[in-house]
Amino acid sequence: MKICRLETFMQRVGDRPRLLVKITTDDGISGWAEAYNHGPDRALVPLLEYLFAQVEGVDARRVSYVNQYLLQSSRFPPGALGLAAIAAIDHALWDIAGKAAGLPVYQLLGGAVRDRVRVYAGLYSAPDVPQLADRTAELNERYGFTAFKLSPYRGDIHATRWGTVCREIGDYFAQVRERLPDAWEFAFDAHACIWEPGQAVQLAAALAPNEPLFLEEPIRPEHVPAWARIRSEMRVPLATGESLYTPNEFLALLTAQGADIVQPDICVVGGLTQMRKIAVLAEAHYVGVAPHNPMGPLATAANLHFAAATTNFDILEYKPDDTSWCVDPYLPVDGYLQLRPDRPGWGVEIDESALAHDDYVHWERRVPKRPDGSTAYM
Repeated sequence: MKICRLETFMQRVGDRPRLLVKITTDDGISGWAEAYNHGPDRALVPLLEYLFAQVEGVDARRVSYVNQYLLQSSRFPPGALGLAAIAAIDHALWDIAGKAAGLPVYQLLGGAVRDRVRVYAGLYSAPDVPQLADRTAELNERYGFTAFKLSPYRGDIHATRWGTVCREIGDYFAQVRERLPDAWEFAFDAHACIWEPGQAVQLAAALAPNEPLFLEEPIRPEHVPAWARIRSEMRVPLATGESLYTPNEFLALLTAQGADIVQPDICVVGGLTQMRKIAVLAEAHYVGVAPHNPMGPLATAANLHFAAATTNFDILEYKPDDTSWCVDPYLPVDGYLQLRPDRPGWGVEIDESALAHDDYVHWERRVPKRPDGSTAYM
């Protein structure tokens, strides 16, 4: 069962680009993956072809071997693009391994430790409360969502006094609590826009009276001591991890007690193989895992199998976008994704006829400017 062919397809999920990867063995078993769109998506194709040439002919079921080999084939740490490519190969091979064994991937990981996987809806904005009420009611009725992620920003934070920003989100969250069901949970994603730790503490204080599920990535990820500081001063659960790449980086964060919840992205950290190592480190530090997943149905499938077999999993991000190429995505029922014990591999089917059309859509990150003309994070 040797790796013999790699194919790539430029597609989209909702309004975002997505690169799909298919690996086929010499006996005709194919595995699928979805690559993370760091931005220059077309740069991933030659990189994937370069990495594929290094493992062509290897037994496709040696997933951990291939993952480690590709990590070690780089003289320096691979970084964002390299790990995204390695993750895509890793996931396609896990899909093959499951199909070859006739088992769901989570069974290859030791079996399920839970019967279903809880998800929250990623909304990523802070619409006026009446609009938010309508949108969340629709998602609750359709999928059973009782947890949602919003933005803590109601306007241009780079042109507004910070105290005003915090007061506005505090007032807004209070209105959300008054208007929407008390049992529902709301997280807030600050998108690592803030530079000063003190501002992150102020933001958390504004949210704290109404008990957010967590505050995500309020500051930049690079300086770990700052995370230890803000966690010690905040009174809301602190979540981060989507911008970290390796188990070593997560170990540094965990050792510093810099997070209550870690959020590795399975398509960023080098795949399911590396994601499991991060989860073990987090469990040893009494920290839960809530994977970052603003992705499509193949990434969601990989996360579901990880979550099914991981004891310290908390909740999974879910972005309800449509695709043309996945005929049977995992869809929430009563706010949970159901396992598919009768389906091998990832448990989803890809419509290859839909991939004949290059449905790629261009997207790039916007860089805002402050009133003085300097650039800022968004």
